[in-house]
Amino acid sequence: MSKNRRLFSRPLTNTNKIKVIILTVLLLYTRNNDAGIEISKIATTKMIRLTKLILIAVGTLTCFNVFGQQIPNWQNKDLQKDILFGISTEKAYSLLQGKKATKITVAVIDAGIDTIHEDLKSILWINPKKEAFDNGTYGWSYLGSPKGNVHYDNLEVTRQVRQFEQRDTSKLPASDLLAYHAEKQVLQRQLSEAQRMVDGMGNFRRILESVVQKIGKPEPKLADFQTYQPLGPGETQVCQTLIKVLTEKDDYKSFKEEQLDSPMEHFKVQSDYQLNTGYDPRIIIGDDYFNSKQHKYGSSDVMGPDATHGTHVAGIIAAVRNNGIGLDGIADNVQILTVRAVPDGDERDKDVANAIRYATDHGAKVINMSFGKDYSQDKKAVDEAIQYALKKDVLLIQAAGNSNKNIDSAANFPNRKYINGKIAGAYIVVGASGLKDDDHLKAGFSNYGKTSVDVFAPGVQIYSTIPGSKYAYFDGTSMACPVVSGLAALIREYYPKLTALEVKEIILKSVVKRSALTNYCITGGVVNIYNALQLAEKYQK
Repeated sequence: MSKNRRLFSRPLTNTNKIKVIILTVLLLYTRNNDAGIEISKIATTKMIRLTKLILIAVGTLTCFNVFGQQIPNWQNKDLQKDILFGISTEKAYSLLQGKKATKITVAVIDAGIDTIHEDLKSILWINPKKEAFDNGTYGWSYLGSPKGNVHYDNLEVTRQVRQFEQRDTSKLPASDLLAYHAEKQVLQRQLSEAQRMVDGMGNFRRILESVVQKIGKPEPKLADFQTYQPLGPGETQVCQTLIKVLTEKDDYKSFKEEQLDSPMEHFKVQSDYQLNTGYDPRIIIGDDYFNSKQHKYGSSDVMGPDATHGTHVAGIIAAVRNNGIGLDGIADNVQILTVRAVPDGDERDKDVANAIRYATDHGAKVINMSFGKDYSQDKKAVDEAIQYALKKDVLLIQAAGNSNKNIDSAANFPNRKYINGKIAGAYIVVGASGLKDDDHLKAGFSNYGKTSVDVFAPGVQIYSTIPGSKYAYFDGTSMACPVVSGLAALIREYYPKLTALEVKEIILKSVVKRSALTNYCITGGVVNIYNALQLAEKYQK
């Protein structure tokens, strides 16, 4: 799977392999000579910056499992009983015995969902209409047409620079010219970094493959690298790196796929698609892109070319409970409505706005939004869609993001602050927390904000569904967000008279507060279903 920069999740990696990623940075600036590879000196600050980029790409800037093993369903555990900072889901179900549930529709706006997954297919929303434009069985895609599907797209900054360059830049107003130069500088820096990553990792991989060929085994073991006699400093560095990595886990194939090929693909996607002003896939859609009032476009293919992220999100919310396979979702009586609007790149505001409207019009009472970006092309359209949803009593829940930044000051879109300065009410922003009740409860990658992030929820080592009726552990605020969506859905199932705003209030008031989160979010706590249901009972009375 290509790691989408803007979908807020990442497959887990082995922390002991961080060494190889850091050492790869040392090979970024290399040149061929007769002796092999000569490693040149690079500035310490630049090396650190580039190292962090690689770490983010492969998912190593996270909280890691202090218990030494991966634990399925830990997000549903209870802190007092299980010593894991879950949200007490299983304990909460004891409060629901004998109560009648109302089926709730939860919309997942994402990159797509596997509609035939063994643990999801029975809980997917089925379209009762199937009329003309609205003929999707499980929802709708704003990233496709009869011509095909959009897989990769630009980052928003790339699109904005392209729009400026399609005009006569010499005639731009002063404010536009200033914005153009600032955004172009950002784009050029990111593109340069991505290309250096590709070149550096390419050099590392080329040397490694040469060594492996000389060893004569497609999947060499630790002992093979220990006994190999390297030629030149490049081979020496590569062998030392492999010895360190394989000492921890003697699995060359996994190392190469997870720690070299996958991050290299990530940066290649950035270079070729996300940061390339010459690439624009919108022609596939065939819409009038700058007409934000246009709603009828897209296709019924809600799976798309890579439904990994959305499938994982859906499983956290509502994977079939107590069926003996996979995992237990949080909510037991929901249907997942699929809206595909997030490519591998930055989602487009027009698509997000239409996705919110589609979900609202088709009965969603909770909308999960595990995505975000640094720039907004048409915030007004998204604001209007959010207002439309709130008028229909919909609760929107959004991931805070994975850049470990303070979004009180750093730009992050979409967001609940409208252009006119007013604030969307029934809108929750979620940061990611870890397994252990300690000073490092906040996941290392999670964005935060004393006034912008409402709550934290489990988002580290979350086991859930992926395409092909398979399962995997992912990290990310993308995983924390559906934990809260599942919680919100459960409240709305059993207390259907409560409004979206009341449900938000209940979720925020019922957190388990911790000093480790005091400066990171409004509530200073982790959501808890048991507490929330007890409070919901009081609200309903």
